[in-house]
Amino acid sequence: MSILVTMAKLVDTLIGPAVMLLYPLFSSMLAIKYPSPVDYQKWLTYWVLYALITLFELSCWRVLQQFTLWPELKVVFCIWLVLPCFDGAAYIHENHHIRRYVRTGVDVGSAYMGLKRRVMQMLSLDASRSVERYLDRQGAEALERVVKAAVKEARRQSRKRRR
Repeated sequence: MSILVTMAKLVDTLIGPAVMLLYPLFSSMLAIKYPSPVDYQKWLTYWVLYALITLFELSCWRVLQQFTLWPELKVVFCIWLVLPCFDGAAYIHENHHIRRYVRTGVDVGSAYMGLKRRVMQMLSLDASRSVERYLDRQGAEALERVVKAAVKEARRQSRKRRR
């Protein structure tokens, strides 16, 4: 039994900081270096959740002292949040658990950029990733041509229905 307790403490002491701080820090720095709205979304969501967990710990530390499995549960939850095979932070954001509480309405100056941002926010995470891959391969001009063609087709369909 003492071996299990020792292993649990090692997990909390060694793996915890690596999973909760080092990997997210490195990934966040990569997201800054190679801008991607999907990565920004995922890592900002992670840091918000990590801050909430830390605030919870600070405010409820007396209760948590009685709950001996708390450190291990926190590590497991953070593993679920950060590892790409689980993508928990993206899941939480994508399923509106956070998005519904955070309103983004910053005016960036042009109506086009505002429309572009709204369209990207409405897309699912998979669709956003697909658009990003398309942009990487084909360039922004190709995406603008696709969007203009879609707008033109929508207008044509609208005129057709009015007749």
